Amino acid sequence: MNKIDMAKDMKNRLALTGGAAAAEALKHIDPDVMPVYPITPQTPIIETYAKFGADGKVMTEIIQVESEHSAISAAVGASAAGARTVTATSSQGLALMNEILYIASGMRLPIMMVVAARALAAPINIHGDHSDVMGCRDAGWVQLFCENPQEVYDKTIIGMKLAEKTMFPVMVIMDGFNTSHSVENLEILDKKTVQKFVGEYNPEKSLFNFKDPVTFGPLALQDSYFEFRKDMYDDFSKVQPEFEKIAEEYGKISGRNYGVIEEYKTKDAEKIIVAIGSVSGTIKDAIDKLREKGEEVGFLEVALFRPFPYLEIKKALSKAKKVIVMDRNLAFGTKQVLASEVSHAIQKPVESIVYGLGGRDAFQSQIMEIFGEKSPIEEGTNFLI
Repeated sequence: MNKIDMAKDMKNRLALTGGAAAAEALKHIDPDVMPVYPITPQTPIIETYAKFGADGKVMTEIIQVESEHSAISAAVGASAAGARTVTATSSQGLALMNEILYIASGMRLPIMMVVAARALAAPINIHGDHSDVMGCRDAGWVQLFCENPQEVYDKTIIGMKLAEKTMFPVMVIMDGFNTSHSVENLEILDKKTVQKFVGEYNPEKSLFNFKDPVTFGPLALQDSYFEFRKDMYDDFSKVQPEFEKIAEEYGKISGRNYGVIEEYKTKDAEKIIVAIGSVSGTIKDAIDKLREKGEEVGFLEVALFRPFPYLEIKKALSKAKKVIVMDRNLAFGTKQVLASEVSHAIQKPVESIVYGLGGRDAFQSQIMEIFGEKSPIEEGTNFLI
C-alpha cells in the first residue's frame, strides 16, 4: 500500500465508543428530525449528535423534549408528517415510551431508534442488561442486536433503510456500557456513500400530502381492528427477507456482511451456546481455548431478534447434542425469553443460563465452565453468579 492509499485508509478509520459510532452513522444519514432526551448510558449518542448539529455538520432538526414519552411522541408526529426520524433511549426511558411504541408500529411509521440496553429499577442500576428491550419485544418493532461498536455503526445505517423499506420502526440495540462506552477501531464509510445507500425518503402517505389526505390512528372497532392487526402481523413476516437483502447490499459497499444469525465453529460442534449482544466476544474466546483442548464446542449469535429467525436457528442447531442459551434478562414465572424462543425453534429442551444482570461481568472462565456443566435441564434456570 502506497502513502496515498495508506492516508486514504486512515481517513476511513476512527476509534469510537458504541455511542459515538451510532452518532457517526446518524451524521452520515443526516435525518430530518431527532427528538432527544438524555438517559444513561444513551446520553453520549445525543450529546455527540447535538455537537454535530451545533458545528453545522448535519441539518437535522434536533428537538429537546421534557421526557422520553415526549421524545417518542414527537418522533411519531414527525414521521407521520413525512420526515425521516430517529431517536435514542435506554432503560426507564424505553419503559416510559412503552405506550407510544405500539402507536408507532401500528401506524407503520419507520422511526429508527438506537437503544443502549440497560437494567430496570428497582433497585436503581444504570448498567447493562436486556430487561428494557425484552420488555417491549412484541410491540411490533424490528430489533437488531449489536456485538460491538462496529456493528452499531453498520446496523444503524442498515436499520434506517430497513425501517423505510418495510414501514416498521426499528430498534438498533447495543449493551449499555459494555458496548456504548467501549472504544474500538472502526471502519467507516463516507457520507456520500451512506446517503446513496439509504436513499431519499419519500413516504407514500403523510399528513402533509394535502392532495391525498389521510388519517393516522383512527378509531377501529372489533372487526376492523382485528383486520388491521392481522395485516400488520402478515407484513412483519416479510421483514427478515428485506433485512437479508439490505444487509447484502451493505456488504457490497462496506465489505462487512451481516446475517440474521452468526455461526462460530458450529458445523461439528456437539455443544453450542446461543446468546446475543456484547458477551459474544467473550464466548468466542472461550470456544477458541476449548477447541485447542480438542473439545467440539460452538457458538450461535442471534442478530435479528424480532422477527425471530426460527428456521435458520433450527438448521444451525440441528446436529448439536446439547444447546445452552444465555439470557441477559430475567423473566419471572416463566421460561427465559431467548431460551424459550430457541427451544421452540428446535422443538426440544435447552439448558437456560441467566447472566450479566445489572452489568455484572461474565468471564471467559465461566463460559468454559458452562460447557462442562452436567446439571440436568429439568432443574430449570441456572444463574451465572
